[in-house]
Amino acid sequence: MTNSVKAQEKKSWFGKVLTSIEVAGNRLPDPVTLFVIFCSAIILISWRASSSGISIIHPASGETVTVVNLMSREGMTRILTGFVSNFQSFPPLGLVLVVMIGAGVAEKSGLMQTAMKNSISKVPANLVTATIVLVGILANAAGDAGFIVLPPLAAVIFLSIGRHPVVGIFAAYAGVAGGFAANLMINMADILAASFTIPAAQVIDANYQGTPAMNWYFIMASTLFLVAAAVFVTERIIAPRFGAYEGVLEEATKAEISLQERKALKWAGASVLFLIIVLISLSVGENAFMKDPETGSILAASSPLMKGLVPIVTLIFLAPGLVYGKITGSIKNDKEAVTMMGDSMRDMGPYIILAFVASQFLAYFNWSNIGVIMSVKGAEFLKNAGFTGIGLIIGFIIFSSFINIFIGSASAKWAIMAPIFVPMFLLLGYNPALTQMAYRIGDSLTNPLSPLFPYFPILLAFARKYDKKAGIGTMIANMLPYSIVFAIVWTILLVIFMIFNIPLGPDAGIYYTM
Repeated sequence: MTNSVKAQEKKSWFGKVLTSIEVAGNRLPDPVTLFVIFCSAIILISWRASSSGISIIHPASGETVTVVNLMSREGMTRILTGFVSNFQSFPPLGLVLVVMIGAGVAEKSGLMQTAMKNSISKVPANLVTATIVLVGILANAAGDAGFIVLPPLAAVIFLSIGRHPVVGIFAAYAGVAGGFAANLMINMADILAASFTIPAAQVIDANYQGTPAMNWYFIMASTLFLVAAAVFVTERIIAPRFGAYEGVLEEATKAEISLQERKALKWAGASVLFLIIVLISLSVGENAFMKDPETGSILAASSPLMKGLVPIVTLIFLAPGLVYGKITGSIKNDKEAVTMMGDSMRDMGPYIILAFVASQFLAYFNWSNIGVIMSVKGAEFLKNAGFTGIGLIIGFIIFSSFINIFIGSASAKWAIMAPIFVPMFLLLGYNPALTQMAYRIGDSLTNPLSPLFPYFPILLAFARKYDKKAGIGTMIANMLPYSIVFAIVWTILLVIFMIFNIPLGPDAGIYYTM
C-alpha cells in the first residue's frame, strides 16, 4: 500500500479501523510460533490448576476428572518421550498428505487451470457472473489454483463481454474465498476439518463416529444459495460502482484452450465418469461392497464408502490428472508423474511443520484433561446463563469470523478451537457436525475482508493491473458487501436446518444424544 493511500485512509474512521486491524494482525506471531506458545501455556496452566484441585464429574462415565500436572516428573517424561508418537498419530497429517497426492497431480498437470477456463469461456453473457462464482466455490477443491487462476481469468472474461474487469475479479474472489466452506463434493477442506472434530468429540463420547461427509448436505445447499447471493451483490452493488473500462485487452491474456487441451479434458472427464460408475456398481445391491455389513446403509459412518472417502477423493483427482497430463504432454512418463507428487508434498512443507507443533499442543491438551474440564465448565456456564439454541450458534459464527481476521489458517484455528467447542456444544446436546459447520461458516465469511489472508495481496495485484489507484481500502470496501450478504444468507440457512432438524450430512443430524 502506497504512502498516499495510507494517508487518505487515515483521514476517515474506516481507514483508521483498517490500519488498526493491519497493525494488530501483523504483530501476531506465525501460527507455528502461536502453537509453541500455547504448548508452554498448557504446561504452566496444568501445574497451577492441578495444585488448585480443579475437577469435574465426567458426564458420560460419571468419573471424577482432575487436571494432570504436566510439570511433574511423570508429565515431563511423557512430553519428552511422546514427541514422535504425537506427530505420527496426528489425525489430519496422513489424511491431507494422501489427498494431496491426487490433488497435486491434478493441479500441476494443468488440469485444474484448463478445467476452470473451459467452464466459463463459452458461457452466455447473462450467466457469466453466476458461472464465475460457482466455479470459484467448486475450485476450493483444487487448493491454491482457484485463488491464482480464476480472478485474472474472470477479469479477461468480463472485459471480453464489455464489462469492467475488476468487477469480475471481485466476483471470482468472493466465490473462492467467501464461499470456502461450500461445495458440491467432499474435498480436502471437509477431510481436514473432520480430522479435528472427530477426536475432539471422542474426548466426551468415546463411541462417537463421524466422517468427512458430515456437512455434505449443507455445503451442497450452501453452494446454490451463495451463488445467488453473490450474483445479487455483484450486479446490484458492485457493478454500479464501476464505469466503463477504457483499457486494452492484451492478446497474451485471452482465455483460449487448445484442441489438445480440449481432447485431454474430454478423456479426463471420461476417467472420472468411469470411476463414478465403478463406485456406483460397488454400492448397489443387497450385499454391496460399499455398504455397512451390519446396517446395510451406504451412508453410515461405519460403511466402507464413508470410511474410504480419503482414498476415493484422492483417486478422483489423480486419475483425471494423469490422463490429462499424458494427453497434453505435461506428463510424459511415470517418473514425471511421481515428480509431480513429490512437488505437491514439497509444497506441503509449511503445513507439515504446523502439524508437528499442533500435534504436540493437542496431545498436551488431552493429557492434562484441561479440554474436558473447560468443556464441562463452559457447558454448565452456558446452561445456567440460558445462552443456548440458535443464539449460541450465531454467536459462535460471529466469534469465528472475528478470529479469522487475525489468523488466516483454517486448520490452525480449528486445531485450537475444536478441542474446546466441540465437546462443550456436544454436552449441550448439539452434534459435532453442527459445531464444525458453524465454525466453517464463520471462518469463510471474513476471508475476503482480511488483509492478512494469504491471497489478499494477490487479489490487490490483480486489481491494480486494471486500476492503478486500488488499495487495501478498495479491496475491503468492495468485498464487504459480499461478506455481509453471505453472512445473512448462510446464517439463515443454518437456522432453517436447525429449526426443522434437517441432517447436515449422512448420519449427522443437528442434535446429539450420548
